[in-house]
Amino acid sequence: MTPTLVRQHLAHGGAAARVDSGARARDWSEIQERMLVPLYEAVYERLDVGDGTRLLGLGCGSGLALLMAASRGAAVTGVEASRPERLALARERLLPEAWGARARGDTRLIEGAPQDAADAETPAYTLVTAFEPIGCLAGDSEGLGELLQAATPLAERGAPVVLAGWGPPERCATSSVLRVATKLADPLRSAGSWRPALRDDLEEVAQRSGLKPDGSGRVACPFGYADLDNAVKGLLSTGLFDAAIAATDQAQVDKELAEALHPYQRRDGTVWMPNVFRYLIARVP
Repeated sequence: MTPTLVRQHLAHGGAAARVDSGARARDWSEIQERMLVPLYEAVYERLDVGDGTRLLGLGCGSGLALLMAASRGAAVTGVEASRPERLALARERLLPEAWGARARGDTRLIEGAPQDAADAETPAYTLVTAFEPIGCLAGDSEGLGELLQAATPLAERGAPVVLAGWGPPERCATSSVLRVATKLADPLRSAGSWRPALRDDLEEVAQRSGLKPDGSGRVACPFGYADLDNAVKGLLSTGLFDAAIAATDQAQVDKELAEALHPYQRRDGTVWMPNVFRYLIARVP
C-alpha cells in the first residue's frame, strides 16, 4: 500500500534511530507494496490510463504504482517528500540508467513537494493519485489536504484525483493486527490511536481540498505472505509499528505482532488476510 499503507507517525525521536530505514524500504518494495496492486489496477482500468495520460503520483514511495502506469504508456512523475530510501528504490525501477539501461524520457522522480514537479516545459497533468490509504489511524489524513491543494493547480481542469482508504474493519482482517501498534505505543499518546475507517473519510478530505467527488469503488486487496516471518517484515515496513518499537523494543513488537498474525496462518505456513480498500475519484474544479 504511496505509497504506504498508512501515514507514518514517528512521534518519538528514538523511533527513527532504532529502525533500519534502508532495510525497511527494501522490505516494503519486495514484500508489502504488491498488496495494493489490485487497487492500482482497478483505478487505472476505470480511468483508462495509457498513452496520453500524464500522471502525478503523490507519495510515490518505491514506485510500483508508477511503474504499472508507465507500462500502460503513461508519462509519470512521482513526488516523495519523507522517505528518501523508498525513492532511491523507485529510481532503480524507473530510471535504470543508473545501472546502464535506457530510461524513458517522460519519467521523473522528485524528492520534495508537488510544487517541485512544476516547470514551464511540463504540460498539465491529466491524473493525480494519492494511493497511500487513510482511515486507519486517528489523524492519518493530516497533511493530505495541503498536499492535494499544492498538486491540483498542476492538473488540467476536470482532471481526476484519486484518493485511497481502508475499508470497513469488519471487511479488513488486518485491522485486528494493526491494533497491536496502538496498544504497544500507548505511552506515546501523541502517536495517534487506531480507529475504524468511516464511510465519508475520503469525501471529507476531497471537499476540504476543494475537489468535487465523482465516483468511488471498492477493491479486494488480500495481504498474503509466504510465512510468518515474511508477514512480520512486511507489516513492519509500513512504518506503523515504529512508535511501538520506540516505546518498547523490537523483540516485543515482533513477538506480539506474530501472535496477532497466528489466527491468519494456514496449515501450509502461509499467512492470508482478506481486506477491502476503497478509492474515491474527485475532479479538479
